[in-house]
Amino acid sequence: MTDFKNLDEARQRVKELRGLIEYHSNAYYNADAPEIEDDEYDALMRELRELEAAFPDLRDENSPTVKVGGAASTKFAAVTHEVPMQSLQDVFDLAEVREFCEKFPGAEFVVEKKIDGLSVSLEYTDGVLTRGSTRGDGRTGEDITENLLTIAGIPHKIPTDAAFVEIRGEVYMPRQTFAALNASQEENGLKTFKNPRNAAAGSLRQKDAAITAARGLAIFVFNIQQTKGISFTTHSESLAFLRDCGFQASPDFRVCHNFEEVAAAIEAIGEERGGLSYDTDGAVVKLNDLRQREEAGVTSKFPKWAVAFKYPPEQKETVLRDIEVTVGRTGVLTPTGVFDPVLLAGTSVSRASLHNQDYITQKDIRIGDTVVLRKAGEIIPEVVSVARHGDGQPYVLPEVCPSCGEKVFRLEDEAALRCVNPECPAQLLRNMIHFASRDAMDIEGMGPAVIEQLIAKGWVHSPADLYTLTEEQIASLDRMGQKSARNLVNATEASKSNPLWRLIFALGIRHIGETASRQLAVQFGSMKALMQAVPADFAAIDGFGEIMAESVCDYFSTSHARELVERLTALGVNMEKKEDEGSAPASQALAGLTFVITGTLEGMTRDEAKALIVAQGGKVSGSVSKKTAYLLAGENGGSKLTKAQELGVRVISLERLREMIAQGENG
Repeated sequence: MTDFKNLDEARQRVKELRGLIEYHSNAYYNADAPEIEDDEYDALMRELRELEAAFPDLRDENSPTVKVGGAASTKFAAVTHEVPMQSLQDVFDLAEVREFCEKFPGAEFVVEKKIDGLSVSLEYTDGVLTRGSTRGDGRTGEDITENLLTIAGIPHKIPTDAAFVEIRGEVYMPRQTFAALNASQEENGLKTFKNPRNAAAGSLRQKDAAITAARGLAIFVFNIQQTKGISFTTHSESLAFLRDCGFQASPDFRVCHNFEEVAAAIEAIGEERGGLSYDTDGAVVKLNDLRQREEAGVTSKFPKWAVAFKYPPEQKETVLRDIEVTVGRTGVLTPTGVFDPVLLAGTSVSRASLHNQDYITQKDIRIGDTVVLRKAGEIIPEVVSVARHGDGQPYVLPEVCPSCGEKVFRLEDEAALRCVNPECPAQLLRNMIHFASRDAMDIEGMGPAVIEQLIAKGWVHSPADLYTLTEEQIASLDRMGQKSARNLVNATEASKSNPLWRLIFALGIRHIGETASRQLAVQFGSMKALMQAVPADFAAIDGFGEIMAESVCDYFSTSHARELVERLTALGVNMEKKEDEGSAPASQALAGLTFVITGTLEGMTRDEAKALIVAQGGKVSGSVSKKTAYLLAGENGGSKLTKAQELGVRVISLERLREMIAQGENG
């Protein structure tokens, strides 16, 4: 990695690496939306570390190699950590572990599982939890006390005479909880989480503590940061104290007396981690003697008395037997690979998404191939590569919808094939779930399980049919009694008086999210006026792009859409803007800032993102220059991302953009 011929070449690569690492670090720590796997991130960091060692002139105190990755959000009050919450030095083979152990001859070591979650601090004053905070950048974090109090594994009071104890732990989401959460998110047409760590981080940093409480988070504690009125001589002694206080403290930690015992403990954790109920991304080796820790000291980023051994991602070969194609709520065709079952990271894997035609073509995936599988984030199966081709021909997705038989299309700027038939049966369930969801018509109790039964019985064929259901029909469904049926009918009736923007959003018009729905309600004032609009009528709406305008007009040009609105009108659903109904609160949060958008944004089109930026006072340009304040980047950022990194333009995710708007930031 360091075979550069001169300093200028090395300097250019270091600049590229720092830009990439900063971008992916922000996605991981601050946006809770990583775009690459841990091993890919680790490889970038290793290369940068090696280059800085080989070319000392390129070292920089602001380099990612000497800074903790996160940053404190201003959504919560800032907390200054009296004892810095540092990260750990990563090592990737046992030779590096041996080198670490040999620095401390005759010492005892503690080997613990490295839990993959969000690091937090818990402060107890006279035994009572008085403050909890995130790590942030290691020195400044966020006060999330209210959210932490909702986690069952965190005692509100501990049995101790100590005047003060600060404890460090890792909040995580159990694998089973994560699977259930993602299933629920997907059923409701909401964004799914990439892995349990990001689900935990996103859940813990909610402004509404009730959301955190509902997410089933757990915690392991692993260190005492500081104390007043109590002291310990060894780390294992402090862990025993934490257990006595009611915590889950570093499960199954092992005290070792030499490198051989340390290596055996690391290998044992590696063998069992696939079958655990939670994610581990490594094993931590620490000095046990606390006095020796003080003597060893720390760097600006790492303690010198500990290292984190990172396990390589497990990969297995298997044979691709078939490719099944399903149709989603918006008509997108998704290919799923069906494989010979293989044990991977502790579970049997026989299916994995193949995403779209571009993905299949790029990797040249064919039925009958022997492929290499791994679990992204140790949860989601994915095809890494093709090991050997079989006898199959290059795979091409069908030209017609597998559900309704209508021709499918690949629209401009999209990687996916899409069925645009509004009568497609495969889309009915997901469309109904979206219509009734909390962000749309908000019909409480009308969840996926209920809607699925209603469709199976043939009682609903469109959203309008929800308003014709009787108590008797609903009461006959599984797990529904008379009282539940009455409540659901009442909730459905109440939704008729919802604001107009909710109905617009509930219709599921492509490219039209909640913000755009609010804008349309304000601009046109009624469903009738909106249905009669032509593309030019949308020009007055700030940031409303041509694609969005055409999408609305195309939707209402169909007989299906017109008939649905007519039925909903006849059933008494509100079609007029209410007096107190406005667009999303306008602000100047992004005033004076110029953005460029690149890549595929998750959960929002580029036109929607543009509208959002413009509505908050910002400007959107088509090309990156020195005047660009931020590059809003999704997957496959391409040349714009490269140019932004070269010019030092700050790269942000969609989640970060939303944070900036919520926080009123303007540069």
